Amino acid sequence: AKSEKPNPSCHGSDVWISSGPPAVYKLKPQKKNFGTFTTVTVGIKNPNKTNKTILLVGETGAGKSTLINALFNYTMGVKWEDKVWFEIIEKSSQTQSQTSDVIVYEIFGFEDKTLPYSLTIIDTPGYGKNKGIKHDEIVRQTLLDLFRSEDGVHEVHAVGLVVKAGENRLADRLTYIFNSVLSLFGKDVERNTVVLITHSGIGTPTTTLKAFDDANIKCVRNKENVPVHFLFNNQQNLLRKNENEFFLLHAWKVTNTELRRLREFLEKTSPQQLETFMLNERIRLTACIQNLHERIELTELKQSEIQQFQQALMNKNQENKKFTVEIDEVYKEKRLIHGGFYEEAVCCMVCEENCHYPGCTIACNPETCEVMEEGHCTSCTRRCPTSNHVKDKWRYVTSRKRVQGTKEEIKMKFKNKGKLLKRLNEVMKVLTREKSEWLDESYQLVVTLQQNVNSVSAYVHVDFLIEKMKERGDTEKVQKLEEMRSRVDERTRAAIRYVHSTKSTSIRRNDLRDLFKYRVEVINC
Repeated sequence: AKSEKPNPSCHGSDVWISSGPPAVYKLKPQKKNFGTFTTVTVGIKNPNKTNKTILLVGETGAGKSTLINALFNYTMGVKWEDKVWFEIIEKSSQTQSQTSDVIVYEIFGFEDKTLPYSLTIIDTPGYGKNKGIKHDEIVRQTLLDLFRSEDGVHEVHAVGLVVKAGENRLADRLTYIFNSVLSLFGKDVERNTVVLITHSGIGTPTTTLKAFDDANIKCVRNKENVPVHFLFNNQQNLLRKNENEFFLLHAWKVTNTELRRLREFLEKTSPQQLETFMLNERIRLTACIQNLHERIELTELKQSEIQQFQQALMNKNQENKKFTVEIDEVYKEKRLIHGGFYEEAVCCMVCEENCHYPGCTIACNPETCEVMEEGHCTSCTRRCPTSNHVKDKWRYVTSRKRVQGTKEEIKMKFKNKGKLLKRLNEVMKVLTREKSEWLDESYQLVVTLQQNVNSVSAYVHVDFLIEKMKERGDTEKVQKLEEMRSRVDERTRAAIRYVHSTKSTSIRRNDLRDLFKYRVEVINC
């Protein structure tokens, strides 16, 4: 490239791809991994310069790769007549999407070229790929880690919802993805949220914008109440020939005009501050509810076990002390968690409970986990000290096995000194009282969660609690919970439909424990 043309080589080596025109070069920027996210940096940061951050959210194949390259070239000041194009991102890495890492592109050293600030672009590769709800939640959890990490990003100036032109309906999956990410921010995130329409032609994509209205996606709107949107052609790096050069020039001008409008939007918009305290509080609430629900289900299984004992003992034909009783015994076991870095659990060795699972990714040990407060766990039954906990690739699972026992063995099991039936009744009363207390505690936590975060997560918990409160006959709480559920809007229902449809194809019907885990895995979405 001539000296007057943009030259990023001073910021890192580049690889020639094609002679063009335009001549295409692939940059080799600096890369660093920070656990669940990766930073890709061009140039050296000047702390005295302003930086703006844009988060891109969309399905694989929506055109985020080309959009990121366009943003990079615009930031450098690349013009049509330069007949050159630089790529900061490889197409193959996006097409394959083998990683769930969130990638942060940092572009420094070009301030006052076309932008008065440096630019940070957050990409979410792999979102919406056909790997199910679990994979989507991993990407979202990685974003959460990025916002909470000391080396991560702590403010966002714009959230760009990326879709292809021609979309006339947002699928339930895409609605879920958009709302899942937006729920990480405050309730006024819509003033920072814009629509980025790729593969655009000439004219306003009215059907695509109507799709956002129909899905009730919250975003900033103009004076005509139309979602603020920007159009991109995605053909800036195509080989220029005589027969297509006029068309490509027009596409270049349209995209540059829209990039200029996006620049102006970023200049005027104040950032969304990411409140780490609130994010951690949401995680703590959800983890506590998860643990409470597991305790409630365990209690119900223990009650069923005792009822089997009672039924056998009350049988008048079984007067012999040595008669054999066959029951389903409840017990806890440790089960390995199959997965990558993301799949670990914080467990209490005393209570034998999963204090934080799923979703414990950023903590290196129990001491730094969100459920810990002032040296004690806020999740497990006894509120045990941190020292009683471990973080590892296993979790506690409640299981049942068919066993046989004599009347004398049953007495030993329940340490009975009096009549066995009386002792069993006492144990049943204790379990019933504990279950009731945990239901009330879970109810209060769900109410708090619903007041502070997006309603999808609360909806899942509400559905569970309504069933249990009906069994208990608590009509007042049932009514309040049903009112809470009735306030769910269509965009949330679409997300829930996607969650349930994904589970129905990816979870074994006979594995109820894993089914429940996936139900509450949709944290704050």
